[in-house]
Amino acid sequence: MLVWGLPMLAFSVLVGCQQQESPLVSDASSTAQTVSVAEENRDAANATEVTAVQVANIAVPNTNESEVAKAAERFVPAWVTEAVFYQIFPDRFRNGDPENDPTRESLEDFAGVPLAWRITPWTSDWYSQADWERELSDNFYERGVFQRRYGGDLQGVLDKLDYLQELGINAIYFNPVFYGKSLHKYDGSSMHHIDPYFGPDPDGDLKLIAAETSDPKTWQWTAADKLFLELVAEIHKRGMRVIIDGVFNHTGRDFFAFADLREKQEKSPYKDWYIVQYFDNPETPHNEFRYKSWWGFETLPEFADTVAQDDLHPGPKQYVFDITRRWMDPNGDGDPSDGVDGWRLDVANEVPMGFWDDWNELVRELNPEAYTVGEFWDNARDNLIAGNFSGTMNYHGFAYLVKGFLIDGTLTPHDFGQELVKRLAEYPRVMQHAMQNLIDSHDTERVGSMIVNAVGKPYLQPERFDYDVSERVSPRYVNDYSVREPNDRERQIQQLVALMQMTFLGAPMVYYGDETGMWGADDPCNRMAMIWDDLQYDPQAGDPLSREREPDDVEFNANLHDFYRRMIHLRREHPVLSHGSFKPLTSDDDAMFFAFEREWQGDRILVAINRGDATFSWELPSKNGEKLSLIEVASDSSADVDILKRDGVHVIKVPPLEAVVLAEQTHPE
Repeated sequence: MLVWGLPMLAFSVLVGCQQQESPLVSDASSTAQTVSVAEENRDAANATEVTAVQVANIAVPNTNESEVAKAAERFVPAWVTEAVFYQIFPDRFRNGDPENDPTRESLEDFAGVPLAWRITPWTSDWYSQADWERELSDNFYERGVFQRRYGGDLQGVLDKLDYLQELGINAIYFNPVFYGKSLHKYDGSSMHHIDPYFGPDPDGDLKLIAAETSDPKTWQWTAADKLFLELVAEIHKRGMRVIIDGVFNHTGRDFFAFADLREKQEKSPYKDWYIVQYFDNPETPHNEFRYKSWWGFETLPEFADTVAQDDLHPGPKQYVFDITRRWMDPNGDGDPSDGVDGWRLDVANEVPMGFWDDWNELVRELNPEAYTVGEFWDNARDNLIAGNFSGTMNYHGFAYLVKGFLIDGTLTPHDFGQELVKRLAEYPRVMQHAMQNLIDSHDTERVGSMIVNAVGKPYLQPERFDYDVSERVSPRYVNDYSVREPNDRERQIQQLVALMQMTFLGAPMVYYGDETGMWGADDPCNRMAMIWDDLQYDPQAGDPLSREREPDDVEFNANLHDFYRRMIHLRREHPVLSHGSFKPLTSDDDAMFFAFEREWQGDRILVAINRGDATFSWELPSKNGEKLSLIEVASDSSADVDILKRDGVHVIKVPPLEAVVLAEQTHPE
């Protein structure tokens, strides 16, 4: 057993104490030295770990750490320290207005979609293919599932704000809400309009949009735009914040600039906005038009950069700046209270840092308290500092490690603690509290299915414990991936994960439906329709590979929901969990036991996690006669947790697959 921070050790760690090129396609179709990973786990990961740290080839000013920390303070808003985020995928959250449901004609290339296409029933078996889907292909993953629409909209979110508030959520992150033809909206047709099918008058909105240009003077406020602003106002009335997805690397093919380019070719005023390899020759029967797209997906043409590759081309850059002003200060009066509170930036590492530097400056001019979080999957320190971001989606510093320790059980508690400290310490202290601590998202398998399909060594990518590695995360790529519902033991592990999320340093984020018991493999199966307690669902009996399976009931998991609510309120009610430092205390690799403390302004909370299969007796020396009180557990009952005190030592007996949260009272009455 190893105990951190006791005199017999040669080191002590304390972090976070806050003081207040893709293929061309055709249009025709720093403190790492203070903590180290144990040598036995280092060999396999070492080479790839170095690569991961060096992924961002960014020029960072040669300044000392105090200057870096001071500069970072300007880009990290105070409110994010206490934020608990909830991620909403709009089409799959709630259908509040069936009258605005998408139509077959709203799909891209709808001519190839059968006339029998209909909105997919919200409560249907996910793996059951409709007749129109089978017309496209018998392969579940071939085409049909990506043409499904469920009708989620802004009214659905408005209707469920009470639900989110009661859950304890105080910050919402929306996947793209801008107009786009796909289910995910990362193929934007516009960035200055909300998708008409998220609002009350799609036909009217489309008519208004058709008359506009890139000139902001021509932009009008559609019905969907206005409803979104109403939603923002309602969110703000509840003391909640809202951030939206910014996709500034690429657009969809129906985006006004690219649509004009496709039609007019080299005569288009937008010809330099994109990376065109060949224009079409009208004298030939073939279409020679070639352009660069994101990772070869022809529906996602990429914006061009400057010749020096250090900024976006001036055309798209100006457009992005214009839409940023539009959504952060909608009425243009200099008061940002009617606008969004920040942005999540898609594939941020693929956009030049010179652009992000300028854009983040603009964002703070509009709202000094804005939050900008980049999508970076590896060590993001240099990117965040060079681009003036607030934080990153914390895959590298949180999700990978939680998967290794709590989900797979292959990362030892000792190494888990050391890696948490090392990866936190890469960032200035103020930025540590702005990390968005997620375990799953629209880009990964859901946490429930992650646990069902937990893998061990040998890993394909040891440095990330095969987190979101394609060959591991979906039956689309691996035949033995299980699509069943998590069992009781696996749900208990999920609760350990949620407790870790809510007690660790940084802003936790819950992916919609994790709290209601949703499960699912990677895209598209991580984007099922939300499970609500007022709806009755068909059992999940189908299988994407036509394998035999036992049907699983699909229903609102009230016990799991109550647990998430408890954990979120635990964080909200104890400021030390938002503001405090993080320090590992104890680990036992044989028992798979790990404990840490959070401390702030004299308040101290201890968290102990037993990932093992036997009860663990944690002995904690009493310093000054303090008393420990049990305030939460990871199970549904605290009956099996014993806290004793003998000979100046606290003995806490933690059952298997259990976690406890303890508050220290220094001067008990």
